[in-house]
Amino acid sequence: TAHLSHTRNKCLTHVNKCLNSRNTAHLSHTLHSEPVSHSREQVFSRCLSQLYSTLSSVSSRRRLPRMSNPFIFLMALAVALALVSNNITPASAVTGVDVSQACLPSGWSCMKGQGYDFGIIRAWMSTGHPDPNGPHTVYNAWDGGMAHVDVYLFPCTSCGDPAGQMKSAIQYLQSYNCKWGTTWLDIEGPGQYWGSNQAANQQFFESMAQELESLGMTVGVYTSASQWEPIMGSSYTGGSRYPLWYAHYDNNPSFSDFQAFGGWSSPAIKQYQGNVNLCGCGTDLNWYPN
Repeated sequence: TAHLSHTRNKCLTHVNKCLNSRNTAHLSHTLHSEPVSHSREQVFSRCLSQLYSTLSSVSSRRRLPRMSNPFIFLMALAVALALVSNNITPASAVTGVDVSQACLPSGWSCMKGQGYDFGIIRAWMSTGHPDPNGPHTVYNAWDGGMAHVDVYLFPCTSCGDPAGQMKSAIQYLQSYNCKWGTTWLDIEGPGQYWGSNQAANQQFFESMAQELESLGMTVGVYTSASQWEPIMGSSYTGGSRYPLWYAHYDNNPSFSDFQAFGGWSSPAIKQYQGNVNLCGCGTDLNWYPN
């Protein structure tokens, strides 16, 4: 049809790297080496063009029964749709893990090989003490090839002295010469780790965040609506000045599920799956768009 012909002609104007391909292995390599900056539509167009040329080439080179151009095009279209729909994920996204236990360099390098690029390490525990595994797990994440390494702090509200806890946490990491990016405050556990006095909880949170900022830290908040609102109150927006890392275990690495809360209109990271044993390390899985 005219529409199909227009689509074919548009696709075939793309540079065809498989024009001289000799086998489908080369085609596969070319398809999987698409630049990460390409959009889904660009990948589809080039995929279609490459498949069309390869099918034409294979038909003539191997003396197969001659196929008409429309037939070759429709075959290429069907395969391209299958490839793009099922096997190509958004290229401009980053996946990573967070851990609350030791993970060796071999585990991190294994995860790197599986496409995970960042790690977030627990550095302070709800008992009010540094995580003894924290510094070396930070080292290990870097050594394993992570492009970004952050830490998160799980405060002890019953211990009091929120600023003192933050100072101790940072000093502990710095005593090991650790290097990291964002320091995330883990806000969860209403009724378990936090009391029912929301005004007091707000003051505790603000004291922690202000202390971290005074120490030169980049601050972020890990929470979700189901945790934040009972702890801080549904109208409190004091955390929204910081990036949000939210949890929703829907096994969907995207922000399509996000609903605004606490003054946040958009998140920075999503924790989309929990308690995953990955490369011998206990992890949660995370995602953000690049």
